[in-house]
Amino acid sequence: MHPLAHPLVSRRAEALRGAVTAPGDKSISHRALMFGGLAIGETAIHGLLEGEDVLNTAKAMRAYGAAVRRDEDGVWRVSGVGVGGLAEPEDMLDLGNSGTGARLLMGLAAGHPITSFFTGDASLRRRPMARVMKPLGDMGARFVSREGGRLPLAVTGARHPLPLDYTLPVASAQVKSAILLAGLTAPGETIVVEPEPTRDHSERMLRHFGATVRVEDRADGTRAVTLTGQPELAAATVRVPGDPSSAAFPAVAALLVPGSEVRIANVGANPLRFGLFETLLEMGADIALENRREEAGEPVVDLLVRAGGLKGVVVPPRRAPSMIDEYPILAMAAACAEGPTVMEGLAELRVKESDRLGAVARGLAACGVEVEEGPDRLVVHGKGRPPLGGAMIAANLDHRIAMAFAVLGMVSEKPVSIDDGEPIATSFPGFVPMMNRLGADIAEEPA
Repeated sequence: MHPLAHPLVSRRAEALRGAVTAPGDKSISHRALMFGGLAIGETAIHGLLEGEDVLNTAKAMRAYGAAVRRDEDGVWRVSGVGVGGLAEPEDMLDLGNSGTGARLLMGLAAGHPITSFFTGDASLRRRPMARVMKPLGDMGARFVSREGGRLPLAVTGARHPLPLDYTLPVASAQVKSAILLAGLTAPGETIVVEPEPTRDHSERMLRHFGATVRVEDRADGTRAVTLTGQPELAAATVRVPGDPSSAAFPAVAALLVPGSEVRIANVGANPLRFGLFETLLEMGADIALENRREEAGEPVVDLLVRAGGLKGVVVPPRRAPSMIDEYPILAMAAACAEGPTVMEGLAELRVKESDRLGAVARGLAACGVEVEEGPDRLVVHGKGRPPLGGAMIAANLDHRIAMAFAVLGMVSEKPVSIDDGEPIATSFPGFVPMMNRLGADIAEEPA
């Protein structure tokens, strides 16, 4: 444990009750700032996630010349510079813990004839960037990086970006989005072919700002996304829905803590992000989807979640892209379910903010849960009752690991401790007080 750590301990909770709103969707918040920064006019963003990851993207867009401010009423306003109009940053861009921010901004920078320097925290500096550098290099950008394509790195964008027809070797919304962002300044059409569909926030928001984007599902099961380059993007109002990845934590807590009933308002229900809730419903979860609507091209619902028994299921690998960030919290639900839950196609979890697959397996085992871990799979053998708990969990600077095990502590027989809760602020500022208002017992402990 490092000396500035903020340990948390989560104890068994009474029934959770109340209504909450999930913080704004992180993926949509990043993109709203970036596309607003490329649009002509002033974009108003309502409900922006004000976590550290997104605030670092806001700082980066200011460094690129966009005017970004927050009004007293919480609305963010971005005055853009137009496609191709980015200024060269005077200083290093520090993206903190955000892989999304780093990879998407690398795509943005690759299409402009300027040099940008990127860095991040210890976790981000360990994560691979080569899969973004390869296609962006094919479009004319040049990179200098640490061994293995790791941050810190420099990118000098192309003076005359080339349109690209690129098939992703592995499904990745971040790589797809980086290519589309670079393709905005290229003439003609840039095409990205996905082996399976990934979250489509970039495509939806590009259309919202006035770009032409076509999506074609091909007979071989792949999906082709085609962007017409050099559009003029026009400022647009964006209302950011609640992040389903964040809503997952109070939702699973409400399912597991006996007697709970929690309403979670304004949750993004994009079908390419909703795999966790599909899976929970298959496990027998009592979740009602209410008040369906659409905002800024994104479907939105309210969730009413009641506690009840869950049964183990086999989660199909093809669902992984729609819930890749939610496997840690699904594993907590699986630990309390009746029977084994089999999760496959999880290789991507090895290169997130931490090796999430390894962290979940080690943490559950330490809490008395029987698990099987493979290179890209996890099997959790639930006994239909709360696990023993009682462990100290190493969060490894990973917000989702910290929050997932805080939820497990709400239902386990013995308290669960997390060595550092500080990273939670990157995606879910206010997580601990919000959960405690519902009836959780999570406290910060002296380091």
